[in-house]
Amino acid sequence: MILEARNIKTGYGGVEILHGISMGVDKREIISIIGPNGAGKSTLMKTILGLLKPTHGKITFDGHDITGLSPDKIVRRGICYVPQTDNVFPSLTVEENLEMGAFIRKDDFRPRMKEVYGIFPDLKEAKRFRVRKLSGGQRQMVAMARALMLDPQVLLLDEPSASLSPRLVKLIFEKIIEINQSGVGVLMVEQNAREALKLCHRGYVLAMGHKKFEDTGQALLNNEKVGKLYLGG
Repeated sequence: MILEARNIKTGYGGVEILHGISMGVDKREIISIIGPNGAGKSTLMKTILGLLKPTHGKITFDGHDITGLSPDKIVRRGICYVPQTDNVFPSLTVEENLEMGAFIRKDDFRPRMKEVYGIFPDLKEAKRFRVRKLSGGQRQMVAMARALMLDPQVLLLDEPSASLSPRLVKLIFEKIIEINQSGVGVLMVEQNAREALKLCHRGYVLAMGHKKFEDTGQALLNNEKVGKLYLGG
């Protein structure tokens, strides 16, 4: 596993939200985290990125302990995060957003921008447009493209399909598969649980801060308990 969390406990204001969560991601994998609201899914993502400090447990990345490191140091090591909201600069153009994504690079980022446009050709066509004029699906693609400008080894996505139409959900999920096939591990929190499990290699089901199930995406889809409790029957 390139990214591994072991027995993580953390929370807010002294209230523990995660009660000993362990999970991992390989570069070749798409991992989905599903569960009801309040399960601790986004809290886990924020803890991995260093936005929250764990009170117990250990997080390793590429063989190195990153537990408690600041978010900027974690990003520099090769983990990027796309939050559910406020994930683009709406007043800037598409290309300016991608340039902002490369702000910590010291090398020429133009070759990487070309690669990112290869994954998102529609964004290349719209590169001079201000992001506030784009659709919700296009904005989500800008957010993912901006994160990819740092050439991460693992991409964290928090609710990438939120508020999108079924057609755009399908498109976003296709792009996530393409990103993974380019060599980037993907860890995704997703409320569209059934579709998330269809595309992922493995999945984790969280509830009340505990890991309830862990298996391949297909096995979780076929699990009667998971279906009844978390997939609507």
